[in-house]
Amino acid sequence: MSATPPGRKPTVKQQRAAERERKLEEFRKREARMKRNRRIAIWGSVAAGVAIVALVVGSIALTPQRPSYTAGGTGADIEGVETFDNSSAHVEGVVDYPQNPPAGGEHNPAWLNCGVYEQPVPNENAVHSLEHGAIWVTYDPDALSDDDVSTLRSVLPGTYVILSPFEGLPAPVVLSGWNVQLQVDEADDPRIADFLEEYWQSQDVPEPGALCTGAIDGPGKVA
Repeated sequence: MSATPPGRKPTVKQQRAAERERKLEEFRKREARMKRNRRIAIWGSVAAGVAIVALVVGSIALTPQRPSYTAGGTGADIEGVETFDNSSAHVEGVVDYPQNPPAGGEHNPAWLNCGVYEQPVPNENAVHSLEHGAIWVTYDPDALSDDDVSTLRSVLPGTYVILSPFEGLPAPVVLSGWNVQLQVDEADDPRIADFLEEYWQSQDVPEPGALCTGAIDGPGKVA
């Protein structure tokens, strides 16, 4: 575009050329802004994605993982396991059990919802849960520290298990399944995991696979 001599008004052609140049410059600036904004948006999305992945990975790493047990047993011989011959029937009221804690026998028609309890639970409801294949892990609250109880919780499966304190136990920790029981002195005894692997969700119970939820909660349920 030719320059306009000083003092002379630009011709129509020159004015149109100048206007085109101005619009072209605005277009270039607008395109540059849009490209910059797109780059910012892309990198912002990448950063957000990285943060989400890091959060998920971190939460998985920090979340205690439940141990995995195989339902039913293989007939393994575990030192200290006692076996009994209790019958199964639904009754009302209090039952006088031959084992302490109970390991089967007559029980309340309503089973106890499986989970972690910080208070003693009714025997008659817990025994009904044993009938469904649950394991009842009881502990002497005077013999175990809070850390011991945490250790005990860390080896339990996520379902079909009841953990509760129990007064007057013959050992610091007693694990009971239907007609089977194990007494141990320490919360980290390796036989605890062996017992769970062998008797958790056993098929040798009156009602294998029946629910361990949807009935009643005992006092002090925390999980």
